[in-house]
Amino acid sequence: MDEDDQPESSRKQYPLTAFVEAIEAEGGMAGTQAVAEHVGCSYELAYKRLSELKENERIESERIGNAHLWKTM
Repeated sequence: MDEDDQPESSRKQYPLTAFVEAIEAEGGMAGTQAVAEHVGCSYELAYKRLSELKENERIESERIGNAHLWKTM
């Protein structure tokens, strides 16, 4: 079972605030892999949570080649 099969427990273990804090810890801008490593979760989960934060207008992103650069607002 991966992290997304247990959404409630992964939300408790990896709250959205942890992803914003990870971006801030990287100087206000970070790639998905850096955020995943900082939070301690998979790349896939980090991307999903970061996309959710962007959709809710809590962070911004910029596409650079095949990568996303996530930014705090």
